[in-house]
Amino acid sequence: MGADFKAGLIFEYFIKLLPFIKISLIIVGSSILVGLGFGLLVALPRMYKVPIFQRISQIYVSFFRGTPILIQLFLIYYGVPELLKLVEVDVSRIDVLYFVILTYGLHSAAFISEGIRASVSAVDRGQIEAAYSVGMDGYQAFKRIIAPQAFAIWIPILGNLLIGTLKDTSLAFTLGVIELTGQSQTLGLLNRHFIESYLALALVYFILSAFLEKGFILLENRFGKYERTSVEKKEKTFKIRNLFGKMNRDVVAVKEGTRL
Repeated sequence: MGADFKAGLIFEYFIKLLPFIKISLIIVGSSILVGLGFGLLVALPRMYKVPIFQRISQIYVSFFRGTPILIQLFLIYYGVPELLKLVEVDVSRIDVLYFVILTYGLHSAAFISEGIRASVSAVDRGQIEAAYSVGMDGYQAFKRIIAPQAFAIWIPILGNLLIGTLKDTSLAFTLGVIELTGQSQTLGLLNRHFIESYLALALVYFILSAFLEKGFILLENRFGKYERTSVEKKEKTFKIRNLFGKMNRDVVAVKEGTRL
């Protein structure tokens, strides 16, 4: 049983948790960078339908999306050193933080690859064909036509992944990493005020998530305006065509009426 509830301890614990935000953000930032690299490599075989690697990519994505990240942490932290021992490589002295970053990076890569694939597929194929028709090669078409639009579509996906990864870092303490959740556990054990420590922890995660969400909304508005402008131009062109089409039909109707 815990000690009697003291509301004043929430603010005290909140202040004590702030220095450990750095560890959680290091895990998030590093794992997303690792995930971007692996995610692109995983997405390419499925986008270009490379026979063997496409199947390997599908298995990779299914595994990391279909198993709990806690199990993945244990498998990589305990399993990778055992596999490397077979080739006489000793990684026992490597800091546990690197195993955590690797796990979250590989986990994020599965979701990033799907986001990249979906974003690129969402770009209108007609625009790509138009780029080829004016003399662009594949790289130029991707850089000037596909990438800007795909990135605008991908921003909300990346935002959700980043916030989700931030919350998932709470499991890193199971391997002994003292980040936000690990420190919250320590604070709760000191005086047995667990509710206060968890409320302070929830407040820290809530504020961090709110800042990230706001940042990605601003980023989405910044890059999404070009997409909206393009859509508005298409709608305007469509309305003008309809207007002229209606005028032409009216003229034809008048001429036919005159003939009668």
